Amino acid sequence: MHKIGKALLLLCSLTSAGEIAAQTVSGKLIDENKQPLPYANVVLLTLPDSTFVTGTVTAEDGTFSLNTTTPNQLVRISSIGYNTVYKPVQPANLGVMQLTSDTQQLGEVVVKVDLPKMQLKGDAMITTVTGSVLEKAGTGEDLLNKIPGVSAEDEEVNVFGSGTAEIYINGRKVRDNSEIDQLSSEQIKRVEVVKNPGARYDASVKAVIRIITKKAAGEGFGFNNRFVTRHRRTYGWTTFDQFNFNYRKGGFDLSGTLFGGRFRNGNNQQIGMKTYLDKLWEQKMDASYGKNSNSNVQGVLSLNYQFNEKHSMGVRYDMDKNFNSTGDWRYTANIYADQELYENNASTMIGEDPSTRHSLNYYYNGQIGDWNIDFNADGLWNVKEESQHTREITNGETENDVNTFNKNNGTLYATKLIVSYPLWKGNLSFGGEYSYTSRTNLYHNQEGILDNDDSKIKEGSTAAFMDYSHSFGKVDVQAGVRYENVKFDYYEQGKHIDEQSRTFNNVFPSVNINFPIGKTQIQLSYSGGITRPSYDMLRGNIYYGNRYTYQTGNPFLKPIINQDLIFSASYKWVNFSFTYNRTKDDIIQVCEPYSEAAPTISLLKTVNTEPYNNIISAITLSPTIGWWSPQLTAQVFKQWFHAEGPDGKLTLSKPRTIMVWRNSFTLPAGFLFDVDGTYYTKGHSQNMYMGINSLNVSMGLYKSFFKERLSFQLQVTNLFETDDVDCTIYSGIKTMTDYITNFRRISLTMRYKFNATKSKYKGTGAGESQKNRM
Repeated sequence: MHKIGKALLLLCSLTSAGEIAAQTVSGKLIDENKQPLPYANVVLLTLPDSTFVTGTVTAEDGTFSLNTTTPNQLVRISSIGYNTVYKPVQPANLGVMQLTSDTQQLGEVVVKVDLPKMQLKGDAMITTVTGSVLEKAGTGEDLLNKIPGVSAEDEEVNVFGSGTAEIYINGRKVRDNSEIDQLSSEQIKRVEVVKNPGARYDASVKAVIRIITKKAAGEGFGFNNRFVTRHRRTYGWTTFDQFNFNYRKGGFDLSGTLFGGRFRNGNNQQIGMKTYLDKLWEQKMDASYGKNSNSNVQGVLSLNYQFNEKHSMGVRYDMDKNFNSTGDWRYTANIYADQELYENNASTMIGEDPSTRHSLNYYYNGQIGDWNIDFNADGLWNVKEESQHTREITNGETENDVNTFNKNNGTLYATKLIVSYPLWKGNLSFGGEYSYTSRTNLYHNQEGILDNDDSKIKEGSTAAFMDYSHSFGKVDVQAGVRYENVKFDYYEQGKHIDEQSRTFNNVFPSVNINFPIGKTQIQLSYSGGITRPSYDMLRGNIYYGNRYTYQTGNPFLKPIINQDLIFSASYKWVNFSFTYNRTKDDIIQVCEPYSEAAPTISLLKTVNTEPYNNIISAITLSPTIGWWSPQLTAQVFKQWFHAEGPDGKLTLSKPRTIMVWRNSFTLPAGFLFDVDGTYYTKGHSQNMYMGINSLNVSMGLYKSFFKERLSFQLQVTNLFETDDVDCTIYSGIKTMTDYITNFRRISLTMRYKFNATKSKYKGTGAGESQKNRM
């Protein structure tokens, strides 16, 4: 790293020597309250024709710096709601500048709500919240659920066509998605959605959402509390409470979270299985249902200290404990052999799975000259125990008991360093990441029906990346490359298993080009990515389903490799995207005979597939019509996938359409009313066929009191109970149809906040992909 830094400094000095009167112009912006003004645009123009040279935005502390090439240049400073300021490039240090409010512009914003809601810029689709109806969306999660191409519900955030998103708030990685629900939409300035994350992100990250908030004023002690109660028919009540506190004084910041609740969930299922073994075996399970419940407590404590505007550091501790975790699954089944009744079976499965997780993060964020440094070190320790008791009664007479116990211990240590530097009128970022993971698996079946297991996985992962961005007039270009090396070692009873231990070396390039054509903004991007199998998928032991079905993992699984080409276009309130994806070694579940001695038993196993292609096309319309803000998204997914069936290869390529219609109504007296609908058509996905059209209609009513200190939100999801699933899975010699009935859910959320300020903690974490696999 030291040699690289010296080389870059030498390169920069040679570049500067070849230019005329090159210098760095810097300064700091403050608002009328003398508070730092972040995210303002600072642009360098040439004279006399005002041609664009380069630009940047101010940091959270209001500071900025630009490299000039000649004294005959001008700096233009602008921000929404403030008068634009022009300054000569000399003197080089512009000092502290105070922007004044543009009264006329603010008036237009409030009355017309005509700020641009969507625009493509850099690597992201940016939705402006300030000055739009989105300010009254409710919570941060409610707001994300209204962002084009984003779905946010029950603390799960997904980007259409990409999958689960990694989320950042003001550059800080979100570790618990409940943080989003703690935010008020009025606190949020803009939301940036990245479908093609650059090389600085882990190659397993498919999408990134960056939330930029308005500056929180005030010091001292503040808190906010969230109480939620939910009811779902048949499964009862879920209730939890979350208390967040923050104390800020000068550069010191202390914040924490206390969370506790009791959760209940489940579904009703009707399952049918056809297995082509020595005979055609069929299982028809009637009135199959499952109920899960667990108690959960969480605690977070973070200390942060900002030495000055350029240096800060902090430490954060997280604890998460699940207890009273029980599952109750019961079903009756008729078993047929070559279409003749063979026997009937009634099964009850009672399970418990308590778990405890501890994690620790340390970060340093600083600026030395023009060098920006972001360092993180992480540790994670978790323990999970699963016990299951299965009782089967065959033909009303014979009883069979099966008891299993499974324990996992996981340990992770990780570090990550990102360094950035302004180079050749652009920005260069480079860095590395290392993680070490150890995970043990103990499995025991006291009846001896299945083999016991004592296995261990050790994995060391090293990554390095480099990313460069540059603007050529109105064209923004970003390119990067990421290298990952993973050494996977597998042990059984303490003995190293060579044939199941491997080393992976992968290189992932990425490029993003953004440019306008008239008033339409165009974005073209390419990226390579990877999804490594979870450690549970890599297990070698066999789980007991019932006397006809066992399940196992696969230590020989290879990671999934993806290549994406994305075209996006944005014009006013219209956004269009088209994605071509090439997937290699996707992971699915197939079926094979358990053994020659027991041909009636089928073994479900995870395997890699052959390469295949898919495309995703989506369009979003989001105008504002007075007090009504509709948003319509239509997405079509089509794959070219082949799966093995009992009679040979099957072609699974029927397209599937998703329609999302969101409606937000701003009502008198400060009420906000939402009506949303999500419609899925039949179609294929991997080796599955979704056999029915499903519709989820939800409604919500939000109202706040006492200047947003107290708020209530009433929500109903799956109002008409039409969000059911009929899924047929083709897995080699086995075909399974699973019909799931989902019930209506009603929830009430109450929030109260007092002098609530956002934590300044800036730790982004290390080894995130490894944590997800654990």
